[in-house]
Amino acid sequence: MNTINSQSNAMPDSPNNSHINESRVISPAVLSAAKPMRWSIQRELWENRSIYLAPLAIATLFLFGFAISTFRLPGKIRSSELDPTRLHETIIQPYHLASLLIMGTTFIVAFFYCLDALYGERRDRSILFWKSLPVSDLTTVLSKMAIPVIVLPLLTVAVTIATHWLMLLFSYIVILASGMKLAFLWTHLPLFQMWTMLLFHLLVVHGLYYAPFYAWMLLVSGWARRAPFLWALLPPLAIGFVEKIAFNTSYFGKIIESHFIGSGDLVPFPADNMAMHPLTLPNLIQFLSSPSLWIGLLIAAAFLAIAIRQRRYQTHV
Repeated sequence: MNTINSQSNAMPDSPNNSHINESRVISPAVLSAAKPMRWSIQRELWENRSIYLAPLAIATLFLFGFAISTFRLPGKIRSSELDPTRLHETIIQPYHLASLLIMGTTFIVAFFYCLDALYGERRDRSILFWKSLPVSDLTTVLSKMAIPVIVLPLLTVAVTIATHWLMLLFSYIVILASGMKLAFLWTHLPLFQMWTMLLFHLLVVHGLYYAPFYAWMLLVSGWARRAPFLWALLPPLAIGFVEKIAFNTSYFGKIIESHFIGSGDLVPFPADNMAMHPLTLPNLIQFLSSPSLWIGLLIAAAFLAIAIRQRRYQTHV
């Protein structure tokens, strides 16, 4: 009996059992590493309701105006039937306008969110409470960076798709009531293509390409004692002003402008017509391999590293 018991007690130490035990230990560790990030992002959405309320409010206002204008849609269609180009613009223009309005709203939300993300918790001293939780400064700052880079683009696409579907429903009801055919709507509304282009534009351009701007604003938000909006604008303006006075050049301003607005050979979807511009693989590859993109990402990583270090030592404004 003692021999059997000793053998049974020794069995967990066998190679196979030790492998099982290691997997049981590693799996919860991996899950526990991802859970703080997910929880931190949920915390940002809970504390900053304007992230989703602002685009929803703009979409609601636009739908209200579109529902009223839909009663004039049959007349516009009849007056444009002889001109295919004009008919196409008449049908698709409101959908394109809705995309741009929602996208512009979420971009403004991202701008002010980044300026207040770290400054707000120092101002009201809530940072002391959050630091007492088992969430690292790295996770906290990266979760705040994920809002403008990942969450807001995905939210913009979701709100835009819902808005387009409701617009299409309103159009169907009015056109059916007027006795017109519905088939021509789908021929002039490449909605899936619009949504695909919008998703790529927001994730690639508003997310990756604008990452240095978001990271800079987070850095200022974690450092400024007063007026983070002014501190975010004054240093770039001062650098440009000194360069102009000292060397009579404006290279710094042109770099900022080109990275913010983008140039036609770098941005694969023009901002003025990104919902309709077809995505081509060469343009996307050229954009993803451009030095401007990767230099910007390296600068963003440096800004985030400084912001993480700042948060470790600053607890009030």
